[in-house]
Formats: sequence, C-alpha cells, structure tokens
Amino acid sequence: MTGNATYELKDTAVLSVCAVEAPVVVTSEAFDERLMRSYERTGLQPGMVEKLAGVRERRWWPEDVTFADAAAMAGAKALAEAGVDPSQVGLLINTSVCRDGIEPANAAGVHDLMGLSTSCLNFDVTNACLGFLNGIQLAGSLIDSGQVEYALLVDAEGLRGLQESTLDRLAQDDATAEDLKLQFATLTLGSGSAAMVLGRASEHPEGHRVTGGVSRSGTQHKDLCWADMTRMRTDSRALFEAGIELAGQTWHDALASGRDWADAEWFIAHQTSVVHLQAMARVVGVPDEKFPKTVPTFGNLASAAVPFTLAKQVPMIKPGERVILLGIGSGLNTSFAEIIW
Repeated sequence: MTGNATYELKDTAVLSVCAVEAPVVVTSEAFDERLMRSYERTGLQPGMVEKLAGVRERRWWPEDVTFADAAAMAGAKALAEAGVDPSQVGLLINTSVCRDGIEPANAAGVHDLMGLSTSCLNFDVTNACLGFLNGIQLAGSLIDSGQVEYALLVDAEGLRGLQESTLDRLAQDDATAEDLKLQFATLTLGSGSAAMVLGRASEHPEGHRVTGGVSRSGTQHKDLCWADMTRMRTDSRALFEAGIELAGQTWHDALASGRDWADAEWFIAHQTSVVHLQAMARVVGVPDEKFPKTVPTFGNLASAAVPFTLAKQVPMIKPGERVILLGIGSGLNTSFAEIIW
C-alpha cells in the first residue's frame, strides 16, 4: 500500500476510556406509536427499527444539555480515571458528528468548560462516524513525535432534535413509503458521549499500547448518506453493502501489511445494526460473540460508538489481550486500529 493508509505508533498508550449514558430512554415502540397512521396509510409495518436493525431503545439528552456539556462530562470522567490533571493536557480533539453551529468548533466549548490550559491545542476532527478513530491516529502521532504529553479525545452525540423533526415530518399525511424508507436509519440513532486519554507508553507502563492501524477510502459512495441536524436520508441497503465490502478490503489491507489480527480477543466495531455487526464478524472471519453489542439498547451512537462500546467492556478485558477497533463512516471511509491491553 502507498500513501498514509497504514501507520505505526511506538510510544502511545490508552490511559483511560469512558462512556456517559444520556439519561432519557426512548423505545422504538414509542417511535412506532407516533408513526402508526403513516404505517397504516403506506402499508408498512410497525416494528421495523427493532426487527431490521435490532434497536429496542436509544437515549436522549435533556433539552438543556449541549454537545459541549455532554463531551465535557465524558472528558472530566476520563481525566479522573487516568489520574491526569486538566493542566497537563496538551491536545483536545472533539470528534463528534453533532454540533450546534458551523463555528466555533465544539472543542472550544469543551476546552472552556473543562478549564484546560491556554497552551492546550483544541480543534474538531469530523469524518462522519469515523472521527474518533482518526483522532486516535492524529493524537498518537503527536504524542510519538514528542509534541504532546497527554491528549484528550471527546465525542458527544445528541440526536434528539434530528429524530424529533424526522418523526414530525414522517407523521404528516403527505409522508410516503419512500420517505419512511429513506429516513429509516435516522430512527436507529442514539445519544451518548465518550472520551479517551492518551499518553506516552514509556511513562505509563500501566497503559494500554496503541500499536497502529490501517485505513481505506471508498468515496465513490459519498452520496449514499447525507445529513444535517434536521434531516438525514440514507440508502440503507446500498450503504450496508458498500460499507461491508470496504471493511473487507481494509481487513485484507491489514493482513497484507503484516497485521495478523484474526486471533485477537476483542473486536470493537462501529454499530449501525445487529445485522451489520454479524456481517462484520463474517468479513473478518471471527465468531460473532467477539463483537460486543451496544446498539440494541443505545442505538447507533455515530462517532461515539467505538469508544462507548470499548468503555463498557473495560472491566472484562484482561492484560495482554488484543483489542481491534473497527471504524467505518459514511463517505465512505474506514480505519482499523490495534490496542494491546
């Protein structure tokens, strides 16, 4: 492979990773109740979100919680767990899909809320649902180069507004079966936040070393999913098929670059549906049981899905076990990475 499709990290370790659950539980049955008249009128059946995606419920933030608030909550928790003082953080990267406006960067609000140093670099890295994996690569590169001692990655997704506007729109008398299908994926989304602290492995033997990763682009599929904060349209079947194909190609790229990951103990993947995770397991040739699932009860958490799911597994991961992060985002782009716990 050529270009920047693979990378190696020599001195980067995960010091903590944590998740914060949004507190308002919203069931897929509640969505169905709001759309029942449209289902009856169009001949579609209720229960599609749970039957096709396996999403029973998802969470919403209270209306007065901003994306910066949610990200800062996760960031403060991660720093406390890592034993790192906010004044020591040299880099803050926000990787959220969601945002309140086009400027300033969400990172600015998080930086201010957390009281980080004026010498702490802070900016957003956005790449649909892949942003957090890109953030790990970027932060690790800066740590390895000696420019940064500690990096904090945060991600807060809040899809309440998008889902409310979508439900209102689809409940209208002019909503068609095609409208429901194109906006189906919107109803699978969830809200939550996650954060990770990275530092120098040489100074933190208790940390979990990030060895590197591999990525691949498939941007000919860029039009399969488009969204702003009020509407998302997705060709779900085409996106699923193209995404799984690209993931398979990325896996083969990893093997070709000498990364024998097939016997790793844990596979933490971006999660759009239970069926998607099963397909990912087949592509990489490992048992489905090695893929922990958060999508049934938290929904598709966008860029927060990988760190959120990883954080939920931390109590079960044993020292020395290998964790493979499998990120994929509409666009399409993929990024896989290895952590030795």
